[in-house]
Amino acid sequence: MKQQQDPPQEIEVEALEVIVQQQPIELYKVLKIGNLVNGGGEAKLAIAEGYVGLNGELEQRKRKKVYAGDIIEFNGQFLYVVCDQPPTEVDNKPSKSNNTKSKDKSTTKAPKQASANSNKTGRRSIKF
Repeated sequence: MKQQQDPPQEIEVEALEVIVQQQPIELYKVLKIGNLVNGGGEAKLAIAEGYVGLNGELEQRKRKKVYAGDIIEFNGQFLYVVCDQPPTEVDNKPSKSNNTKSKDKSTTKAPKQASANSNKTGRRSIKF
């Protein structure tokens, strides 16, 4: 016999609105903007240790993309993400174009000679 599962319960909570300038935005940044944590390191730690919920589910990815309408729960407080801009695609990889410059051997510069007061690491001594 199959048991019927009850549909998820809806709960009404008070949530602070967090207005962001662009979406998506990373989860840890929303915690910082909402003043639920003192800094990014604290936000990342709280997320990694499982103290943050996103839309009713536990979220442990610090850089999880958050969009307008998402609800974040932390330490008994709720944040509601608001943004009036449409979502933008974030491309982390630089695009390769067909117009890549090829090095012309006739125009390449010779490496700079090390000055008398620099060592092999490229550092110079400072005198006080």
